[in-house]
Amino acid sequence: MPSGRIIKLVVFEFLEFAAFSIPTLVTAEQFATAYQGTRAAHEKTHYWLIVSCSIAFVASVSLLIWVPIKVLLYKKPQLFRKMKGWRPVMMMCAVLTTLPSFSFSIAMIKVQMDVKDFVTLLPYPLPDLPVSLVLTSLIVVDIIEKLRTYPLRGKQKSNEDRYIHITTLQQMKTVTDQGRENEGNPATSQPPNRTGALRPPVAMTQSPAPELAGPQEPSFQSGILRMMSRQDVRAEIFLWSFLLWSDTVEMVRGVAGHPAVYGSGWVYPVYIFSFISVLRIIFTPQNPLLNSLGILLQDLPFIFVRLSLIIALGTITPVLGLCKNVLVTLSYVYFNYLTRYRVFSTFEF
Repeated sequence: MPSGRIIKLVVFEFLEFAAFSIPTLVTAEQFATAYQGTRAAHEKTHYWLIVSCSIAFVASVSLLIWVPIKVLLYKKPQLFRKMKGWRPVMMMCAVLTTLPSFSFSIAMIKVQMDVKDFVTLLPYPLPDLPVSLVLTSLIVVDIIEKLRTYPLRGKQKSNEDRYIHITTLQQMKTVTDQGRENEGNPATSQPPNRTGALRPPVAMTQSPAPELAGPQEPSFQSGILRMMSRQDVRAEIFLWSFLLWSDTVEMVRGVAGHPAVYGSGWVYPVYIFSFISVLRIIFTPQNPLLNSLGILLQDLPFIFVRLSLIIALGTITPVLGLCKNVLVTLSYVYFNYLTRYRVFSTFEF
């Protein structure tokens, strides 16, 4: 009987390959159906030609790129450890799945716009299946890549226990290092001079500014409240993976699917900047550059796109989304860069 580790590997690889290949096939079939609508009903040549080309594309990139890289990473795990800050699997999904799928979606819109009676179809939104399938598959692969380092069975230690363990080790290390320094330099272990010859700096003698105490977090030790307060990082991976891409999902599905957007040329910048925001998924979750890349690849471009759409077409995009992009960008710039200047750090507000 195969072990749980092998079963986990097989299931994860099957789900990732399905998420890698199915979106391109579905969006290509949708494009073929839209293109077939512009031809005679009895002519199926163009339909099957587009479908067969999409199948050949998926098979080619799977056999030439996906499978060799997967086998290489499995056979040589030390090669995977040398890749710092980015994930090759997410790069393949973003470039070889999301990009062709978005391209087929734009081509399908272009074909429908060329139909004579397209104006009568404007009140109806675009089909939800292709876009939702592409983004859901991308999020599923992201979740799987994050779950690989966690066991799927058993109890996961809480963040509080991990924090206490790390803090205790740091305190033990600090005390040990201080003892070694005192042994190496006996003069430092003598009591300080009480004659007043050595005075501390003026800044050290000033009393620190009082800090406002925030509300205390509750702690439950028993009962149903303790059961409701349980937290597991594996469950939080699913939650934050979907919340992280809510802005992109709203832009692609809610804004691009609006008749006033896909019936005009605004659909192209919406899809282009949405794909640029998807490139954030290539980087590891703990990458120090992820916050700044989130501003440069998503929030800052979305400000200009949403503001332009509101000016040109009205409030077809939620104002809440625009406020979110503006506030996130301004807070990042202020707290990370402006507070380093004297004019913003002299007084405490």
